[in-house]
Amino acid sequence: MAPTIDELVLADEPDRWRALGFELDGDDGVRLGSVRVRLAGDGARSGSAPAFLGWSLRDVSTSELDGLATTRADGPSATRATQASQGRSGQHPNAITAIDHVVVMTPALDRTVAALRAAGLELRRIREEPTPAGAPRQAFFRLGDEILEVVQEPHEIVAREGGAGRPARLWGLALLSSDLDRTVGALGEHAGEARAAVQPGRRIATVRRSAGLAVPVAVMSARGAG
Repeated sequence: MAPTIDELVLADEPDRWRALGFELDGDDGVRLGSVRVRLAGDGARSGSAPAFLGWSLRDVSTSELDGLATTRADGPSATRATQASQGRSGQHPNAITAIDHVVVMTPALDRTVAALRAAGLELRRIREEPTPAGAPRQAFFRLGDEILEVVQEPHEIVAREGGAGRPARLWGLALLSSDLDRTVGALGEHAGEARAAVQPGRRIATVRRSAGLAVPVAVMSARGAG
């Protein structure tokens, strides 16, 4: 079996997500496609530690992923089983349906890619072109329905933060919407304007800091939806 994401853990408050049009799963989570996002509360974060606390993965050979806080999930996925038995799309009132990709930042792309491949993740491609935000390179892995995007930090950030010896870190999320204009409308003042994405034929809108979310979040149109 190829590795897949079971759960993501954020130091964030469930009420913030509910206010943005997400239906909660229990008291502390949101289901997004095949992944459960556990919202552990602001108090789960220690000092200046990243708010993206970690993730659990299935079918990985090791949890040593270049510093990414990783646990290995065992047993059947409750999220996949529930969706299969109920036949539901999992769409939230804001038209968001799933996770498109999880973003990891690293000061040493080749080192992080090697660690992920050693754990059994399949490297799909490396993009040797700068992003609009200035990242010089990116690597892409497939984790079931979701994509893992590993971003090389810009050279100036690597130098400013103490060099390339630092570990990789889970950084942010890009979510999928079945109707991006509807999602932007539902988010109101907390959404940026939808614009063309790097991926041909798709659009993207950022969730603004005013939403109060603990990690950077963007929303994308579905593949082929424009």
